[in-house]
Order: sequence, then structure tokens, then C-alpha cells
Amino acid sequence: MNEIGRLDSESRKQFDISLAEIFKLLDKDKIRSAEKKLIEISKTPNYFIREYIGKKLVTYENVDKMVQIAEKMLTHRIYGVRATALFFLYYINIENPDKVLELLELTFDSVPWEVESVINGMWKRYPDIMKEYMATWIESENSQKRSLSFHGMENIAHSDPIYIMDFIARAIDDDTMEVQKKITHILTQVARANPIIVYPYVREWLAEADETRTKTIWVSMKKLANIVVQRNRRDSKEEFVILTEQTVEDWRSDENENVSQMGDRLARIIWR
Repeated sequence: MNEIGRLDSESRKQFDISLAEIFKLLDKDKIRSAEKKLIEISKTPNYFIREYIGKKLVTYENVDKMVQIAEKMLTHRIYGVRATALFFLYYINIENPDKVLELLELTFDSVPWEVESVINGMWKRYPDIMKEYMATWIESENSQKRSLSFHGMENIAHSDPIYIMDFIARAIDDDTMEVQKKITHILTQVARANPIIVYPYVREWLAEADETRTKTIWVSMKKLANIVVQRNRRDSKEEFVILTEQTVEDWRSDENENVSQMGDRLARIIWR
């Protein structure tokens, strides 16, 4: 079986056979045998296998038996086993956001890749709940939690950019590398979607920026400037391109030194 990459139809058939055997063991109340077999097929570095197995486990009729096994698997020493259990518990509770959020609290540091996937799905299904809940994570003393609080937020880049910008403002000076990376990613995404809203926020942050904040903003704005260059090569004059060019030009003559320096640096990219 491939260690990476998506599953082909033949691979899925093989897993379906293994899962059918597990379900038969459960039907006969051979819980330990079923658990052992499930753990064996979950010991995989392949994300797509873990997700597939987790989803298929939901089809077993006796939910309580499967939940009992999955809850034990969440604390297993092997990552793939924990991750498979998380996927099952997520999909079995997908209509119960409170339960899923409880699950995230338990697993955010033990299966971070899969937690990111779950968070992204939650933003798509329950944006209002996630807005409220992630506001508590950004205040956490745990840097991994603060970093994860940004994940999936691009799903509301078009619908609620002001929420995102106010959210970023709460963490713009976070000196943790992972948090800074998340900020630059989401800032880039929301700026592409709503530049007219984003750039005034960025100008305000720049005006009083220290070295760390300036670096965080520079990484995002440099990406955006390079996107403008690429779009211009295709003779594109969409709103994002026009507003970014105008903003850079305005910043070059801004009375604030931080802002004008950023404008000059960006201009050298766009009009080189």
C-alpha cells in the first residue's frame, strides 16, 4: 500500500474487505480481535488511508461498540491510529458541533494534521460557531492552539473579512514563528478576496510597527506584490491588482516612515 498519495479503487476495495472482517468480529462481540485488526490497518503514514478508514467506520450499525474502540485509539502511541480514531469520531459527530469542539480540545496537540482538516471542515459547516470558539483559542497560552485558531479561516475571507482582520489584530505581535506563518497566510488570502478592506488595517498596523510586526507584514505584502506582477503579465486588471498598485503608490508618499518604506520596497517588486 502506498505510504503517501490518494487511494485508487483497488486500494479502497482492499480496505473495504478488511473493514467488513472487523465489522463481523464486532457482530460476534469479539471486541479485542476487532480492535487489534483495526489498529493494524490504521498504522499508516498515509493521511488518505486514515481518513478513508475513519469515514467507513461510521457505517457500522452498532455505534457504541465502535466509539468505545475509537476512544481508546485516541491515546495510542502510534500517530496513524490516533488520527484514524479522530476522523471516525469527527464524522460520527459531524452534526453535533459542540461534541466536535470537545474532541478538538482533546486532540489539537496529538494529531495536528487531522485537527487542521477537522477545523477546516467546521469553518465550512459552522462558521458562526467557529468565530466564537476560535476567539478563545487565540487567547490561549499554548502557541499551537493560537496557531491552529487561524486555520481554515480563509473560508470566510469573502463573507466576513472584518472579522478576520480584527482577529489578526489580536495576534499581530505574537512572536511565535508558527503563529506568524498562519497570520501571513490568512492575511494574504483575505487581501486577495477583499483588498479594499484589508489594506487600511495593514497601514494602521504598519504605522506603529516594531521589527517583528514589520517582518510579518512584509512577508504577506511581498507575496501579494508578486501575485500582482504575475497577474500583470497576463494583462489582468482585476480589482485586487488595481487596488494593490494604488495602495503601494499611496504608501510611498505616506507621512509615516514605516509605511513609506514598505511602499518603496513593494514598488520595487511591482514596477521592477
